[in-house]
Amino acid sequence: MRIGVLGAGNMADALATQWARRGHEVRIGARTPAKAVALAERIGGRTSGGGLREAAEFGEAVLLAVWYEGVEDALRQAGAPDGTLAGRVLIDCVNPMEPPFERLKTAGGPSVARRVADLAPGARVVKAFSTCHESVWRMTPPEFGGRPLGVPLCGDDAEALAVVRELVTALGCVPLDGGGLERAALLEAATAFFVGLWVAGEDPASMLPPPEYAGGDPRRTSGLPG
Repeated sequence: MRIGVLGAGNMADALATQWARRGHEVRIGARTPAKAVALAERIGGRTSGGGLREAAEFGEAVLLAVWYEGVEDALRQAGAPDGTLAGRVLIDCVNPMEPPFERLKTAGGPSVARRVADLAPGARVVKAFSTCHESVWRMTPPEFGGRPLGVPLCGDDAEALAVVRELVTALGCVPLDGGGLERAALLEAATAFFVGLWVAGEDPASMLPPPEYAGGDPRRTSGLPG
């Protein structure tokens, strides 16, 4: 698969490296193209670097991996308002968290994912890879106690979700059905809440009982064991 990456920071590095190792063609784009070129050379494989628009035009799937404050500018430079990303799978891994995690930078407005969809008309946006620190994505594979990491996905386009599931599976993770794109706001808020607990020295995992204690009879859609 051809994957474009908008951004050359830690998340871009971690995920691009993993996908390149698995044989995907990756084009990294940054506001400073030389930074993207340097990262691509370090990753190796079938990885190249350049500007943001080049990466957007290259990818069948495009990862948006920038700070929240840079979302609008990155998409503008990638040509999103002109339709460059129309029809492409646009993966949003941006977190609008603001320490001390009492509120989100979105300040009660639309989620980052919804904002991305509005800024990139025609793109098939999927929220994914947003719940973990970049160090987790460098693990091969991300497993804890022998259990693979679950990666929630939120999106409205079935074909786009299938593409992102493939990229999740390539990392050795299990894609989780998180519902439509509107539920991305819940995912962003939940991530900030969990990180806030962790920063306070608490264990967020301790608040989640085993599935059999959740009540009801769920219909499992992921590959995770019960």
